[in-house]
Amino acid sequence: MAMKRTTVMVDEEDLRLVKLAAEREGRPEAELIRRAFHLVAMSTRTWDEPFFEETLDLGGPVRENEIRQGVDDAVNRRRGSGEDAA
Repeated sequence: MAMKRTTVMVDEEDLRLVKLAAEREGRPEAELIRRAFHLVAMSTRTWDEPFFEETLDLGGPVRENEIRQGVDDAVNRRRGSGEDAA
C-alpha cells in the first residue's frame, strides 16, 4: 500500500492518549493514527451500487421481543442444551 505524508492538527489530550496507548501496546504512534484514519475513511465511504442484491422479506415489522426471542433461540441451539440464554 502506497503511503503519503500529511499534517493533521489534533487536540493535545488526544495526542497524549495516543502516545500512552502506543507505549502501552509497544507500537508506533503512527500505526495507531493510520488505523484511526482508516476507520474514519471506511465509516464514511459510499458505494455506487447496493451492498445487498436481494432483500429479505420478513412478512412485516419485527418487534423487539421477537428479536430477543430469536437471539435466545439461536444461543440455545448453539449451546445445544435448550437452557435459557438470560
